[in-house]
Amino acid sequence: MTRQVDVVVVGSVNRDYVCRVGILPEPGETVLGGEASVGSGGKGGNQAVAASLLGARTALVARVGRDDDGRALVKDLADAWVDTSEVLPTPARTGMAFVMVDATGENSIVVAPGANELLEPRTTSRAVRALIRPPGVMVTQAEIPEDAFAAAVRAADEVGCRAVVNLAPFRPLADDLLALCDPLVVNESEAGGLLGHPVRGPEAARAAVAELAGRCRSVVVTVGAQGAVVGQGAHVEHVEAEPVTAVDTTGAGDAFTGALAAALSAGADLVDAVRLGVRAGTFAVQRHGAQASFARGAELGVGPLHERG
Repeated sequence: MTRQVDVVVVGSVNRDYVCRVGILPEPGETVLGGEASVGSGGKGGNQAVAASLLGARTALVARVGRDDDGRALVKDLADAWVDTSEVLPTPARTGMAFVMVDATGENSIVVAPGANELLEPRTTSRAVRALIRPPGVMVTQAEIPEDAFAAAVRAADEVGCRAVVNLAPFRPLADDLLALCDPLVVNESEAGGLLGHPVRGPEAARAAVAELAGRCRSVVVTVGAQGAVVGQGAHVEHVEAEPVTAVDTTGAGDAFTGALAAALSAGADLVDAVRLGVRAGTFAVQRHGAQASFARGAELGVGPLHERG
């Protein structure tokens, strides 16, 4: 019998190749970099680790290659207590992300999806159905094939669980899928892509949340260092972030989404879950790396959200 979990993440895993630079290069420009490093990433892997480190029993549904990068990714996930029974090897090369981080902590990322493109809808649907029951939470992102993404969202709805949908990177989303998002999690750029006009800053995010709230069950628009705006029904609230000095924004949005999902799976209401997500993202930007920067509960001043089985 499959072990039930609190959070199932359906998403991508990538080996991150990171180089620190003084400034990000312009098109056609070559710049000399500084420190280079290799780590574990991918939005799916990052969000699974973020949820697991806060105490949620978390499983990841993903694909890796039969190579050293794939084996390293699985080891790092297991070391963070993520159930990797659905992180399976394929003939394709493990996904890779090429990351540049400048002196202000901003980044530029190119992803070569590799094995992530082999994740199939029948797999994601079966895994979601097997792994969670209410009040469990399913999380997915747009770094996997569209049909696998859609199957995961629909399966979560069919078993009565929340679908936390992080539409990153942006792609158009059909109205029937948008209606199942609870919440839809987007940044300003992704919100603008959905609405067809720019969204910049908290006030514009408030207007975007009000507009999107009628199209999905709930919505969160993150506004970087200014926190996030959350909407559920007629209620719209801006959750502000504590001012900090950022050294690396890589993975901060994933820290937010993973913490949000973990809190929801433990019974938190959406606004309180967003508050924890904002704190998790703020913690992450003050440290280098993606998964290496994520907080344990004690580092956010909270106890484990679940008792580990």
